[in-house]
Amino acid sequence: MTTDRSLTATRAARGRAPRRWGRKAALAFAALTAAAAAAAVLGAAPASAQTATITVATGGDDANPGTVAAPLETIQAAVDRAVPGTVIQIRGGTYAPSTNVQINSDGTAAAPITMRPYGSEKVVIDGENMPHTPGAVDSSIPRADRGALHVEGDHWRFERLEIIHGPYAIFALDSNHNVYDRLVTRDNYESGLHIQGASSNNRIVNLDSYNNVDPRKNGESADGLAIKEGSGTGNTVIGARLWSNADDGFDAWEFLSPIRIEDSVAYGNGYNHWDLPDYSGDGNGFKMGGGDEDLPAAHVVVNSMAWKNSAHGFTDNGNPGSLQISRSTAWKNTKTGFDFDSSASQLTANLAVGNAAPAALGDSTGSGNSWDVESSWKDADLKSTSTSAITGARTCDGSIPFTTFLVPENYPNLGATFA
Repeated sequence: MTTDRSLTATRAARGRAPRRWGRKAALAFAALTAAAAAAAVLGAAPASAQTATITVATGGDDANPGTVAAPLETIQAAVDRAVPGTVIQIRGGTYAPSTNVQINSDGTAAAPITMRPYGSEKVVIDGENMPHTPGAVDSSIPRADRGALHVEGDHWRFERLEIIHGPYAIFALDSNHNVYDRLVTRDNYESGLHIQGASSNNRIVNLDSYNNVDPRKNGESADGLAIKEGSGTGNTVIGARLWSNADDGFDAWEFLSPIRIEDSVAYGNGYNHWDLPDYSGDGNGFKMGGGDEDLPAAHVVVNSMAWKNSAHGFTDNGNPGSLQISRSTAWKNTKTGFDFDSSASQLTANLAVGNAAPAALGDSTGSGNSWDVESSWKDADLKSTSTSAITGARTCDGSIPFTTFLVPENYPNLGATFA
């Protein structure tokens, strides 16, 4: 969880930050100026003809025009040239810049800016050479240095990138209408994908985020996916797999607007694989809010699974809101499968097997859950307890593969299913 110390540091950083709209206005003006210059060179071609594709390659040169034949060398140079509608296509290879990639310009709803590999080539962005990889124990990371990709722009699409060893893989602040599609964020020195502040209508699809750790906090805050310390409606997570992270699989600490999670899994979080001293990782599968401000948020979880986490499978974490948790499964978590005793939540058709306790409800209510149907559940009541399919290679479209993992033998409408 986030401590009072780190929360205070975050708020202090907010107070020091420059005015966002002043910076973005300047960036927008610069982008318009660049577009106008390009139009002059092209003989004022129609806007539809000016949609640009910029190519980056490890053997390129930032003085090049950014074509396939003469690519740029750095991702930052491509970002700096991008205008609404631009596609940044990155040739296969590993990119290891010494500073993070700053993404501050905006696309539009009709013309988002896209960053993706060239064709089916594999692109790895390695942040090991950046500052704070890792930071010293008890140190803080200046806001601008957070993330191998630092995102403050709106209407961007990030597709099929693998981001490793960063000071966060992606840190997105006050950013809206972005799509994070089929990304891998692993082995970073903070959370894999972290969205914070006034952020709305972001869509995370088929994310794999694992082995993220924060040595500077002894495992206290490195989550697979975090949408926290902010507000904004319309944020959606679909098809995420979040595992072996130092803190939680998913964390919504102090995010005060509803987040929707569906068809996602979190497992094996909160264990000290790195032999950190004074280990502080929480180890929840899905941590649905909570925080010092004690304000409610009505998050929604549908058709998702949490198993073998070091704490709870699903928890309100002190969030007093009315959460909706349905058709989800908690299996063999060290603590409670569904821990919702601080909220007035609604739990429907969920399955709990082999946890320290199936559920802690307090004022929460529900119907059709496994503890309503049968007093005792065991592995023999399930079609499969083999994780090989659900943790294996994704399908060609990036979705989690078919499996009967944790599907009940006799209650097909109970719990999550990827069948």
